Amino acid sequence: MARVVIGLSGGVDSSVAAYLLKQQGHEVVGLFMINWHDTTGTLEGDCPWHDDRLFAELVARRLDIPFHTVDLSQEYRRRVVDYMFSEYERGRTPNPDVLCNREIKFDVFLQEALKLGADFVATGHYCRKAEATGPDGRTIHRLLAGSDPNKDQSYFLCQLSQEQLARALFPVGDLLKPEVRRIAEEQQLATAKRKDSQGICFVGKVDLPLFLQQKLAARTGNVHEIRADWPKYAAPPTDGEDPAALARPYRYTVRDGKKIGTHNGAHFYTIGQRKGLGIGGRKESLFVLATDVAQNVIYVGEGDSHPGLYRRALRIAPGDLHWIDPSQRLAPGQSRRFSVRIRYRQPLQGAELIAREEGAYLLFDRPQRGITPGQFAAWYDGEELVGSGVIAE
Repeated sequence: MARVVIGLSGGVDSSVAAYLLKQQGHEVVGLFMINWHDTTGTLEGDCPWHDDRLFAELVARRLDIPFHTVDLSQEYRRRVVDYMFSEYERGRTPNPDVLCNREIKFDVFLQEALKLGADFVATGHYCRKAEATGPDGRTIHRLLAGSDPNKDQSYFLCQLSQEQLARALFPVGDLLKPEVRRIAEEQQLATAKRKDSQGICFVGKVDLPLFLQQKLAARTGNVHEIRADWPKYAAPPTDGEDPAALARPYRYTVRDGKKIGTHNGAHFYTIGQRKGLGIGGRKESLFVLATDVAQNVIYVGEGDSHPGLYRRALRIAPGDLHWIDPSQRLAPGQSRRFSVRIRYRQPLQGAELIAREEGAYLLFDRPQRGITPGQFAAWYDGEELVGSGVIAE
């Protein structure tokens, strides 16, 4: 059996993962990560990391496994939070949880685990791993969706590499969440009834504008409404089904809409956002259609069916394309159908991935709501997550 270092987070999933590994006969070591100390912008009642560590330690004692703590907060700030700030400053919306897995849990944390003599690292993610043999005889590590469709977290691991997957174990990936809770109660683990964590990975639930104001200054700007009958919505691209044309976002100017309010900084808002605009008196809710951080203007539209919320395609820049198994990479000129999601928990959408010199395009069967630059699109072949990329526009 192997020596496995598990990231004990103080939650029920990693606790049960540790129990299962021990049941399988592995030599299990618990390692708790401290990734964030600052409480600026965190919402009242959110559990700080020292509560999480206490629960993790109680689980380690119950399971009679060694327990260690490592402070990775400097790396987390540099590789995840600073990236978040820079993306928001550019008017994009990053996904810190995806970055956290790629940069921290399966990189910096993995290096710390190797110092403890680990053969593998394990987490409580709801996903699975399989192995296949390539034509050249090498082992190919495949990332599969979790068995629980309500908890599948493979999307958050969409940027992992073959090297990272080779060292990874996901013990709860074959279980349903209620089974995990039941095992935790049967084994009298302290985390059995703890609520699942929410918010930014390791930071917790935050008031995002307040959190971002650590680095990004508030600036009053105008909110302009774009009506659903804006003429350009009725004018389809002249090049028909060309994905490059369909991927281009609508470009608004203040002359295209009417000023209906003010905001405190365009970089605090994201496409598709409904809450936080502070403009009432409407039959239907207002949604953010676009942000212009250079001019500090937000463009909004009324109603969930507003045409400005929907597009058929998106583009991914060449340097932002990632294939979990590089042998599946498409060369320029090639295309392939996949099932795609552009955010966590979104039902999979049918689409064609089209590779070109200027990057890749995802051309969807149906228009997609709220395509957001900075977020990750992940594509699947059946239950296998094949690749992902950062949405450029």
